[in-house]
Amino acid sequence: MSDSAIHPFRPYQRPDVSEAELLRRSKAYYQHLEQRRSVREFSDRPVPRAVIENLLRAAGTAPSGAHKQPWTFCAVQNPTLKHQIRLAAEQEEAESYGHRMPPEWLEDLAPLGTDWQKPFLETAPWLIVVFRRIYEDRPDGGQRNNYYVNESVGLAAGFLLTAIHEAGLVALTHTPSPMNFLTKLLHRPKNERPFLLIPVGYPAPDAQVPDIQRKPLEDISVFY
Repeated sequence: MSDSAIHPFRPYQRPDVSEAELLRRSKAYYQHLEQRRSVREFSDRPVPRAVIENLLRAAGTAPSGAHKQPWTFCAVQNPTLKHQIRLAAEQEEAESYGHRMPPEWLEDLAPLGTDWQKPFLETAPWLIVVFRRIYEDRPDGGQRNNYYVNESVGLAAGFLLTAIHEAGLVALTHTPSPMNFLTKLLHRPKNERPFLLIPVGYPAPDAQVPDIQRKPLEDISVFY
């Protein structure tokens, strides 16, 4: 059976815009994303579940290898579970800061003021744990591998972060290493691996972020 029979094709319809409008939109979007920052100081102000659901729908529109959509988003609001995640994450982070990270890594982190303590894991109203699905179980008991899993899940995580910013909320990309404790605490199946832990919510009233600058275009791009 051909792919076209499995996935019927339809015309792609998107309104055409002028070159001037392309320029305006691209500049406006850049200026909007330029305001995005990773925030470590969250308010405990509630965020409706419906908002989180829309953010996850947006993340799910990301492209993926062979359209396998190899991701699972676990949205955690339960205070007890958030507390358990914080304790487990801080245990791993204390070990990393104390023994695992080489001096160069610690030197690069020092200007950001980070350490092993992660109170935002409890303060933020939501934690979104992104899992990558390595394979899918088949009805016959076998397994079918997914393709370009890391690339696909990375794209979905990027879509999620921009959706969070667009909604008016803040987030942090947190990657305690190793993250196997998330699989156990959230009772995820064997085909899933933790990829990213993202606290989501409103910034604390007195939240501060590092005064850092992003690389200019000439340092991140080459035109041929």
